[in-house]
Amino acid sequence: MSSVVLITGAATGIGNLTARSLAAAGHTVYASMRHVADRNADRANELLELGRREGQDLRVVELDVQSQESTEAAVARIIDEAGHLDTVVHNAGHMFVGYVEAFTPEDIQRLFDINALGIHRVNRAALPHMRERRSGTLLYIGSTTSVVVPPFLGPYVAAKIAGDALALATAYEVNPLGIETTIVMPGPFTQGTHHFANASRAADEERTRGYAQLDPMVERNEEATAALFPKDVDAHPRAVGEEIARILALPRGTRPFRSVVDFTNAGVEEVNQVTRRAQEQFVTRLGFDELLHVKTDQDRLTDQDS
Repeated sequence: MSSVVLITGAATGIGNLTARSLAAAGHTVYASMRHVADRNADRANELLELGRREGQDLRVVELDVQSQESTEAAVARIIDEAGHLDTVVHNAGHMFVGYVEAFTPEDIQRLFDINALGIHRVNRAALPHMRERRSGTLLYIGSTTSVVVPPFLGPYVAAKIAGDALALATAYEVNPLGIETTIVMPGPFTQGTHHFANASRAADEERTRGYAQLDPMVERNEEATAALFPKDVDAHPRAVGEEIARILALPRGTRPFRSVVDFTNAGVEEVNQVTRRAQEQFVTRLGFDELLHVKTDQDRLTDQDS
């Protein structure tokens, strides 16, 4: 089933590849990014040209997840042009590499502003429309790092865990309103994204020098990550976009709450199963089990008949 989809952070990496996959699957895709008119103009034009060449409904919209005004304007434009918004793919994010102590509070505040508060800003822009329609899908690009917690990525992992918690808590509240949630958790990738290449370092160089004995580990972090991939596997992030396209093709109410796309075999699926079972049991014991699953149109018809 085709739908109108907004993807945040679609200039490069997983967001860009997801825009391509969903457009090829027949969705109307709004690939959002900052600086459409200047710094990302070439990337925006490449997507627009792809859409024209392939006969796909692939559009570009300016959106900065660090600005509520920007997110509101982007969502308003989509609704004005397309008539509605069915799905938000929360992808925008940034990575920090280094020693936790060496990151200033301002460093970490900025990262949380992008990776966690950015999610909240976009939801605040999109959810009034979805609530009114009693329909919609919030699809979050999480991370297996929130489970395995690798070294030297402390602030990044903390921000991803915060974003994951916001997604879960929001799901409880929007499920009864017909708004579905899926969290896709990619593992690490050392090709096809700019995560490692564009990662920020800690601002406090003096504190960083205090951990000099660990520098060789940090320097070979990307190499060590790449060594986790089986030699016969194409560990490319296009698989994330393909998985998102598969999920959105499923009927409402049957989509997985979590999906892991990980070529390192880190065991995250098993952890997710145990955690989800504990969460569901706890919420059910509270007497709030109706918050655990999205209410579909069929559910509403059943409620009326009863």
